[in-house]
This record gives sequence, C-alpha cells and structure tokens, in this order.
Amino acid sequence: MTAFDTLPLPAAQIRNLNSLGYLQMTPIQQQSLPILLAGQDLIAQAQTGSGKTAAFGIGLLERLQPARFEVQSLVLCPTRELATQVAAELRRLARYLDNIKVLTLCGGMPIGPQIGSLEHGAHIVVGTPGRIRDHLRKGTLLLERVNTLVLDEADRMLDMGFAEDIGQIIAMTPLERQTLLFSATYPPNIDALSRDYQRTPQRVQVESTQSKPKIAQSVYACDDADKAEALIALLQRHRPEAAVLFCNTRQHCMDIAQALKTAGYRALTLHGELEQRDRDQTLVQFTNGSAHLLIATDVAARGLDIDSVDLVINVDLPRDPAVYTHRIGRTGRAGREGLAISLAGPKDGIKLERIEADLEQPMSRIDSLPAPEQGVVPEKPAMLTIAIAGGRKNKLRPGDIVGALTVGGGLSADDIGQITLSDFTTWVAVRRAVANQALETLRERTIKGKKFRARRL
Repeated sequence: MTAFDTLPLPAAQIRNLNSLGYLQMTPIQQQSLPILLAGQDLIAQAQTGSGKTAAFGIGLLERLQPARFEVQSLVLCPTRELATQVAAELRRLARYLDNIKVLTLCGGMPIGPQIGSLEHGAHIVVGTPGRIRDHLRKGTLLLERVNTLVLDEADRMLDMGFAEDIGQIIAMTPLERQTLLFSATYPPNIDALSRDYQRTPQRVQVESTQSKPKIAQSVYACDDADKAEALIALLQRHRPEAAVLFCNTRQHCMDIAQALKTAGYRALTLHGELEQRDRDQTLVQFTNGSAHLLIATDVAARGLDIDSVDLVINVDLPRDPAVYTHRIGRTGRAGREGLAISLAGPKDGIKLERIEADLEQPMSRIDSLPAPEQGVVPEKPAMLTIAIAGGRKNKLRPGDIVGALTVGGGLSADDIGQITLSDFTTWVAVRRAVANQALETLRERTIKGKKFRARRL
C-alpha cells in the first residue's frame, strides 16, 4: 500500500488524514486518486467498504474554492442512509479547510428546513435524486457552479428507477465538470450512463476487500417454523458483538424480533415502512453499540457502513444472488474475518444454486440444526444511547457534549462512545453502568448556555 503523502495534497490535509487514521491508501484510493486529482472523469467499480467515499471526497475537496459560498460539488446517493454517511465523512475530510458547509438533501424529511438551509448557501450537497429534483423544480437549488458531480452506487440508483431524475439533474450542471461514477456492479445500463454523461473517463476496477476468503459461509437446513429457535441457538454459539439478520419481508422482521426479544435479546428492526426518524434512531443505536442485533429487510443491504459487524444471518434467502453478495458484505470488513450463515428450507434449492453459481464455489451445508441452551441469559450491550433534543441547527458539536458530561469530575472520556448529530437531535452513547448518571447530568447542566431535553432510548 502507498501513503497519502505521496500524493500532491496540502500538508494540512495530510495531517487531517493522519488524525482520522488514514495512513495508507486502499486499492480504490491508490488507483483513483491520481485520476481525480488530475481532473479527469472516472468510472470505478468498487464495493461498499472499499474506501471509495474518501477517494472521491479527497478529490472534490481539492477542487473546492471555500471563498465561493455556492454549490460546487454534488453527490447523488440511492438512499438517505448512504447520503447521511457520505455527508458525515465529507465533513471529517474537510476539517483542514475553514467554514466548509456540507448539506444533506433527502426525501423523508420536511422540505421547508432544507429550503432555509439552502438560502444560506452550501459548498457541497449530498442527496437522493428525487429530493434534489424537487429542489431544482422549486428553484431552491442552483447547480450552475458545480465542478464535481459524483454518482455513488450508480447501479443501485438505476435499479431504483432514478435514471430519469439523474438525467434531469445532470442537465442542470455545467458541461465543463468532472463526473465520477462509482458502482458495485457493471451492468449495461451503467455503460450507457457513462457514455451519456462522461468525457473519456478513466476506468478502474478493484476486487472487493470483503472477498470470499475473509467471509466464512455456511448453510443450515431449516424449515420456516424452526427458524426462530435456530437463530437463538446460533446467537448463543457465536455471541456476536454486532450481527445483521436479513428477512425478505417486514412482517418476518417483526416476528423474528419478537421471538428474540422474548428470549432476552436486544433486537432492533429496520425496514422500509419505518418513519425516517425511527430509521435514523435505529441505525444510530446499532452503530454505536447499544444493540447487538439488527433485523432488516434489504433496505439495509447497501449503505450500512459499520466496520464491526462480525455475523450476518440470512433468515430468508434472497431471490437475487447479487443481493446475497451485498448482504454478506456487511461483515468481514476493515481487514476482519466475517461469518455469514444462511437458513434454507426445502423450497430454497434453486436460490442456493444461483447463489453458488454467482460465487463460483459451493457453500458449506449443515443438516443438523443446533438446539438452544436453556437458561442462558444474553449479555446486554455495553452501551446505551441518550437522545438530546438539539443538534447542528442549535450549533451543538461533539465537544460540547463531552464537556458537559465530563466537567467537574463527572464521567470520564472512556465512559462516552459515539456521538452522532443530526439537524435537531444529538445521540450520545454512554457505558450502560453510568447511563443514569449521564442522563441526570445532561438534564441538570446547560450546553452552550442552554438546557436541552434528554432521554434514554
């Protein structure tokens, strides 16, 4: 691997990258950054978790002119979850520059506050195609100064039917722009998208870092009626710190969640019918270690950026082999070894054959189901989440929360975990043993001279 300081980047950015733990480039960064910094168009085939966000983030920040308070970079993402994660990463990467505003524009949230934010300007906009197009129709978003356009997970956006929206959005950007297209797969419609909107793009392809050797895959023969008990037995055996369990329907998610909760597990659910606020809250609790288990439909198969997932269970097998690959890609990340287990009934034979053909290898088949041990009490998650009724719009920063909790010999920094800010809510993870003390402290003290409501989730 190659260090970032071999690139023509400002010393301040190199120091920032070092502080963020970016010391060596990943393969996608090593191949794409010289192209990006040279101002060329790029089409890159890379999986989630390969470091592609940092690659295009570093590139677009180098083209940014901070003194011009207008939209200079536009990043299109298929889902709000991915857009939120991308925006958060861009803010981290932009710390070496002063007063860079990154704005997230996605559906599922009121458009009014977004319009208000746009009136104050932004340097970088990250959003979903539908909501970006809404703002263009209203005239609340102007793209004539965009010099970098990023299509992130372009294949997913096309699968979701955003081709027309993407075309209309791109038509509102300058012809003289840099266009970066990132895709996990390379179907024919991606090639057509590149031909329509890119100029002599350079192409790079990186093998997934979450490849087969790092993910042990096995299949248990299991009827639908036995799946809940099988899951309890598997969780007792493997005791994961973080596991994602995939179901094909919302109802099955709910049924499995109830069975696991009855067995004493802290299980969260994520599916398309949740309100956006609830989806955000669920992801925050799972990513910050306040829950070991996330039971999800395929709304979470992409864009769920969590390095520490050590187990994926396909409670239901997907019909599409590509979906299987995306699901198990939640584990075995950041150099760790992962484990993927699937439960398959008599009707799943064709699905298994298609998946194995796509993998170009057979999976380990296990016919005997483990039985749950009686009287085993699951470990509680180490962290608990407190929600504070104030966020970025209230000028809150993570340092403000840490200060409020630790001043005067209160909690120690080691008691505080991940702090996540949205526009109007801040979520802070604290060690379960000191959760009551933390909550009382936040309710009693002021933050930036103001009291904010706080509650445990």
